Amino acid sequence: MAFREVNVNEIREVLRLWLGVAGLPAPGLRTIAAHCGLDRKTVRRYVQAAHAAGLRRDDDASVIDDGLIGAVAEAVRPVRPHGHGAAWEQLLAFEGQIRAWVAGDGEQRPLTITKIHTLLARQGCVVPYRTLHRFASERCGFGRKGTTVRVADGDPGVECQIDFGYLGMLTDATDGRRRKVHALIFTAVYSRHMFVWLTYSQTLAAVIAGCQAAWAFFGGVFAVLIPDNLKPVIASADALNPQFTRGWLDYAGHGGFLTDPARVRSPKDKPRVERVVQYVRRNFWDGETFSSLDEAQHVATVWCERTAGTRIHGTTCARPLEVFTAEEQPLLLAMPGVYDVPVFKAVKVHRDFHAEVAKALYSLPECWIGTTLDVRADGELVKFYHRGTLVKVHPRQPAGGRSTDRGDLPEHKAGYALRDLAALIAACAAHGPNIGIYAERILDDPLPWTRMRTVYRLLGLVRRYGAQRVEAACSLSLDLDVVSVTKIASMLERATETCAPALPRAVGQEATRFSRDPSEFSSTPTPLTVISHSESEETR
Repeated sequence: MAFREVNVNEIREVLRLWLGVAGLPAPGLRTIAAHCGLDRKTVRRYVQAAHAAGLRRDDDASVIDDGLIGAVAEAVRPVRPHGHGAAWEQLLAFEGQIRAWVAGDGEQRPLTITKIHTLLARQGCVVPYRTLHRFASERCGFGRKGTTVRVADGDPGVECQIDFGYLGMLTDATDGRRRKVHALIFTAVYSRHMFVWLTYSQTLAAVIAGCQAAWAFFGGVFAVLIPDNLKPVIASADALNPQFTRGWLDYAGHGGFLTDPARVRSPKDKPRVERVVQYVRRNFWDGETFSSLDEAQHVATVWCERTAGTRIHGTTCARPLEVFTAEEQPLLLAMPGVYDVPVFKAVKVHRDFHAEVAKALYSLPECWIGTTLDVRADGELVKFYHRGTLVKVHPRQPAGGRSTDRGDLPEHKAGYALRDLAALIAACAAHGPNIGIYAERILDDPLPWTRMRTVYRLLGLVRRYGAQRVEAACSLSLDLDVVSVTKIASMLERATETCAPALPRAVGQEATRFSRDPSEFSSTPTPLTVISHSESEETR
């Protein structure tokens, strides 16, 4: 099998199944391998590594935390940097010949894998049979079409088939555009009861929203979901080893159900939902006019319950709603809580000690600069993983926000990067009290962070001339009420930090002959003569 990097969700899913979920008994390794699309030996390695890390069969699923998964990932990670083993690489040189043997020609019938294995050995290419079979199936078109049989419907409340189907066009009321409407159709295998979720897109968020609406409609969760090879669900489609997306595995763990995808181009694997797509399109959608998607969704929900649910099904000869209510609904799993759709992506840590997730920045230690890390970001936390091991957790920030851990930054840069004025003043005060007071005076500004470089220059003078001399210079400058690092530097350069400067004389002229001492001026008051009103009239 081609080498795949160890996946956190894959390990979690295997261990969750091994402990037993969904009210079902704990399965064996072969069953777990079939459900997860893994090799049985791979499942065994995961389980053995978890057991060595302390996991026991009677433990609860809550013990499967990031620490346990990280320990399992480190224990089982193979050393195959090129992705495939040596046998696969050896077969690449014979790919053309194998393709011809598989296809055959007019005279030669297609050869079996056994025969091809023998012919390759004669040419010196000795590889395991299973590797050759996978190589021929994946790269050379090997495969045989066989007959089919009718599969039993299974137990009530266990299986539910889902698939997307195109319905038609709808005018979006928000912007007036004509948009394609798709239906995510859920069909209970046992009762044939269905639910239709309408959406404009086929993203993971749309699928999860449809699942949440379906569980509310049904009143519970089915133990096994059988989806088509939807891109939001299946990362790599394969009949034997399908790979699920990280987002879907995370949601499956939240909902508590298993996923058993249908094979590629194999509609017979999910015939119940394949037949329903055409039925929904013709019986519900065609001929209807809706003003909005919300209106269409409301009508679809009512239609599923009153029309599709009450019809006599052609195969079961019963009404799906009645069968579902009586036999399936009581057996469904409990409704899951609200699910916050996470963001899964790979990000690179930049030289500024930060990585960008959803247009927000998160700090990481210097050792991860230049490294690509896996990220899981939900509404509350952002988790960074390196090859399955959790390395950093941050609270989720909105777009444009930033979460910086001071411990991730170099100590000599942390204060400046975080604009930590208190830490900067404390660093100055550690060299001397007057240096700390001088730093406070410098930062006494409406925009103090714009003066931080000046304080860093003051610290540079401490490193150059010593704390004692700078302390003396700051003390003298404070006495003179002079706040200027340039003056401090000049004093230190001229070694005048301990000498009080001579104050300049007042600007003026020398005394002249017209100058008088204040004592020469008379201070005797002049008497006043009071003239009466009658004397004034006689004078007239």
